[in-house]
Amino acid sequence: MGEQIPGAEKKLVAGLLGILLGGLGIHKFYLGYTKAGVIQIVISLLTCFTGGSIIGLIEGIIYLTKSDEEFVETYVNNQKEWF
Repeated sequence: MGEQIPGAEKKLVAGLLGILLGGLGIHKFYLGYTKAGVIQIVISLLTCFTGGSIIGLIEGIIYLTKSDEEFVETYVNNQKEWF
């Protein structure tokens, strides 16, 4: 077995939070994106949680389908906040 890439341990939790609680932006706060998390909450409130939940679901799926290397490079190292 190879060594785990630092930051890759966040992938599963962030993906599940995005899918289950995406409308509240919890996955964004978990990854350290406070501003994006607040924006996600506002989007959810303005769309009666429909828009924010859809965004969270899509992002959660994207997180989980990326390889550990891609996830860390994109969301941990490069701090990509949206999709």
